[in-house]
Amino acid sequence: MTEHDPLVEGTDVDLLFSESELAARRDHIVEFIADTVDGAGADGAVIGLSGGIDSTTVAHLAVEALGAENVKGLLLPSSVNPGADETDAERVAKNLDIDYEIVEIDPIVDSFVDAAPEGTADDRMALGNVRVRTRAVLMYFVANAESRLVLGTGNRSEAATGYFTKYGDQAVDCNPIGNLYKCQVRQLARDLGVPEDLVTRTPTAAMWEGQTDEEEMGLGYDELDAILALHVDGPFSKAATVRMLGLPEAAIERVVELYEGSKHKRSMPPAPEPL
Repeated sequence: MTEHDPLVEGTDVDLLFSESELAARRDHIVEFIADTVDGAGADGAVIGLSGGIDSTTVAHLAVEALGAENVKGLLLPSSVNPGADETDAERVAKNLDIDYEIVEIDPIVDSFVDAAPEGTADDRMALGNVRVRTRAVLMYFVANAESRLVLGTGNRSEAATGYFTKYGDQAVDCNPIGNLYKCQVRQLARDLGVPEDLVTRTPTAAMWEGQTDEEEMGLGYDELDAILALHVDGPFSKAATVRMLGLPEAAIERVVELYEGSKHKRSMPPAPEPL
């Protein structure tokens, strides 16, 4: 698929920006980053670099907004990360000429496992979330010590489906690409000059070995983006969305289930109403 192809083959659904819209969106995000850091009185930003498209895109935008000297990358690998993750992340940092540090998180995660009740670590999801939250703690440790803001790397597709760890990868000071569907992140990444192999790299949250976003969600990002835009964020009924996309009804129901079940992740913790 090229960036000018329809989002889903055989339909007219296309969520990509025109050239002028893309330029405006890029400028808007760059200004947002600069204003957010300046408004906080911070000296710069820190970003968790994985080598994936989201963190790479945010890193490019941050350098454009703040200058390479004011952006720091943190590489936080664990034993479940493919070796390519660290290599790709280092390549991004070196290409952008930003300072970066590598911190292995396994010893920290192991200390949580040792301290937790017996059997806790047998839950793969729970242990995966510990890895993600460990990264968040380290990000804020560095950010606080160096008077930086933590830039998030979450996109609109992940936020809508709850595909993030609560108080983990969304524990950030701002989300520069938080209003972009995954396909739009890819388009912006290409415009920023991100290498194509990183644009098309299989997305993963690195929660456990072999984990991928699309396998865990049960459908591809292209289909997910279309369903979100038409049915969840847009006005189309389930039946109209099925007809428009040629997807099974179960796919639309799956996305709605993810959206409804993750509402608690997108709001502040609730408290009782005042008496």
